[in-house]
Amino acid sequence: MVDLTNCSAEQLDKARADERGRSADLVGQDGPLRHTVIALTDGTRMAEHNSPPAASLQVLEGQVRVELGDDMQGELSAGELMILTHERHSVLALADSVFLLTTVTNVDQSSHS
Repeated sequence: MVDLTNCSAEQLDKARADERGRSADLVGQDGPLRHTVIALTDGTRMAEHNSPPAASLQVLEGQVRVELGDDMQGELSAGELMILTHERHSVLALADSVFLLTTVTNVDQSSHS
């Protein structure tokens, strides 16, 4: 079992100490399912990146904005969850923030058609 409250505090402390303003820890994995706790300090951006076949982002602390190019996808605060699109996106911390990223990777798309 993972204590997300303690893990969030630990990752945020690490992000505040990191010169890049971020920290991450894979807290659970079952085959293609992965849960990662990510902390970003205020103003830190995760650069634009591709999405896995399925993903969600749940803010545990703070506030983040998910952006698609120049368009804002959505702003999320603690307790809010967003299903991420399959488009390239970036994430910007609007305050010191921690979120749980849940992804499904390496799925054979042809078997789900």
